[in-house]
Amino acid sequence: MKFLGNKATVIPLAAAAAMLAFGAPQANGQGLFEMLFGGGIKRAPQGDFPPPPSRNRPKYKAKPNAPAVSRNGGSKRSGGGGGGAAVQISSPSYYTYKSDPLVRVDFAALVATPGPAVPGPPKPQDAAFQPSSATNAAFREAIAGLDGYELFAEKDIAKALVAYYSANPDFIWVTGTSANSRAQDAVRVLGEAASYGLAPADYTVDVPAASASTGDAEARLKELVRFEMALSARVLRYVRDAQSGRVDPNRMTGYYDFPAKPLDMEGVLKTLAHTQQVRTYLGSRHPQNAEYQALRVELESLQASAEDEIVVDPKLLLNPGQSSPELPKLLTKIARNLDDEMGGAYGETMARLATSEDYVAELVPVIKAVQKKAGMKGDGVIGPRTVAALAGASKADKIQKVQVALEELRWLPSDLGSPRVFINQPAFTASYIDNGEEKLKTRAIIGRTTNQTAFFYDKIKQVDFHPYWGVPQSILVNEMLPQLRRDPGYLDRAGYEVFNTRGKRIPSSSVNWGAYGANIPYSVRQLPSEANALGELKILFPNKHAIYMHDTPQKSLFKRDMRALSHGCVRLQDPRGMAAAVLGTSVDYIAEKLKLGRSTEDVTRTIPVYVAYFTAWPDMAGNVEYFNDIYDRDTRLQQAIDSTEAVRSPAS
Repeated sequence: MKFLGNKATVIPLAAAAAMLAFGAPQANGQGLFEMLFGGGIKRAPQGDFPPPPSRNRPKYKAKPNAPAVSRNGGSKRSGGGGGGAAVQISSPSYYTYKSDPLVRVDFAALVATPGPAVPGPPKPQDAAFQPSSATNAAFREAIAGLDGYELFAEKDIAKALVAYYSANPDFIWVTGTSANSRAQDAVRVLGEAASYGLAPADYTVDVPAASASTGDAEARLKELVRFEMALSARVLRYVRDAQSGRVDPNRMTGYYDFPAKPLDMEGVLKTLAHTQQVRTYLGSRHPQNAEYQALRVELESLQASAEDEIVVDPKLLLNPGQSSPELPKLLTKIARNLDDEMGGAYGETMARLATSEDYVAELVPVIKAVQKKAGMKGDGVIGPRTVAALAGASKADKIQKVQVALEELRWLPSDLGSPRVFINQPAFTASYIDNGEEKLKTRAIIGRTTNQTAFFYDKIKQVDFHPYWGVPQSILVNEMLPQLRRDPGYLDRAGYEVFNTRGKRIPSSSVNWGAYGANIPYSVRQLPSEANALGELKILFPNKHAIYMHDTPQKSLFKRDMRALSHGCVRLQDPRGMAAAVLGTSVDYIAEKLKLGRSTEDVTRTIPVYVAYFTAWPDMAGNVEYFNDIYDRDTRLQQAIDSTEAVRSPAS
């Protein structure tokens, strides 16, 4: 195999990688020459590097004397001049989520001019939606009861409500003088919202009492038409929540990037007006994938569980020979989850020492075995990570994690696709799934807490063999610039190439690096080599964050349990296996391609990739596993949900 660099560059490259901690690529925008040489990506105009910010993403600012944190998802370079001042490019931000206030539904136009029963010549496609003259007349009489009615709803729902009933002046939920069976089914579904991790209070509607034979007909009609509008408003809220979630993730943080899911609200009401399968229809608006259903089953099981909960101190630290009253609790939790193999090997020991507060020598092999089974090192030391893995989260924590996971799944496509690649950041894993089977699962390394990996989805495009590494601007500014000011030529010696804005290669030593802040008009790339930060291959799915999967020369890091260690991209323990999977070929084929030197190969199939963040996620058998909230995103999402519920509260 031939590299573009010579053997003499390998040792300096390795030294540079160790010195600058360049073992991982940054998750922000690709450098100009990653675009030029990094796998067939078209060269962008100079003004497009890094890519411009989207409407929902933050702008990034140079921060003098800020901590050395790099930028994920790059959107804007800014910064001061030279003079040796410390200049940094900042990471995306988290925001305090503020839900949009509800608006009062404006029924004035509907009350004043309800419109003709049949507005203009009927269109064939609209024939099914024409109301009967009898019910239309009843509705026209009833809408006078909306005068002075205060119904609050989301702005788009309020608008859709008036638009629909203006064009379709008829009841959906009322027949005669009573709520009909369609309404009864809808109210039941709204009342069961908790089974989906939603809040039933968000969809509460006061249902009129059954019609009496005598009474004030005008008052009854007013009650019915107000019920009609309230139920339609809450059903639309439910459908939107089921399809897209209660919160807009892009308003929570610059690390989230999800396309909007358009919803034809008038179409929803039209469909409901002409179906008796209300429950089926409303259920169909939720994600229709096995993972969503498995999480629902887990939530129901947790809510119904009457088992006495044992809570182990999450900060427990216990070495062999020490004692703690928390040990019997942990042993009881372990005993409950022993399988046949573990029970046969350690069942007797566990039974005999189940109440021991002394961490005696006989218990050490038990702890080591269950640690290894949980994917840990198995050192026999009981610490917070061991407690979290063996005792698990509390019931309340599990319920919250599942509810959060259900909300996050509503941000994704209803059908996740097959085949697909699924990266779950809190689990530190990447999987290739095809036809309901996990064909490959490999350990992964994700971004550090200061260089977090974004949460989004895209499509696999190509595999790049022996890639260049286009050094992201944030790493160039935050980590390399201080040394370049002291030693302008070190990039030349360490196996990097420097290019000016015209694409001409120039010596690093010829640049006055001290003249620049965050706006460095040069691009830097690392040559393919054994020490290249991307290793022997990368798997591209072009996105505004420039996150991709890749190999790494730092193989030992995969032995760690906590693997939030990169600049934001996703390193794979088995990159060849993943490359073979997405290309639909064999690992042997990948090995042969690597022998031929630098090349790229397009992925010809449609393979979605989910760079996801779930602290509760089912395995392929439907068993839900729980993970640590490494970026504290669950807490932030819960704050956004609480904000939404507060706005929706009748008291707000």
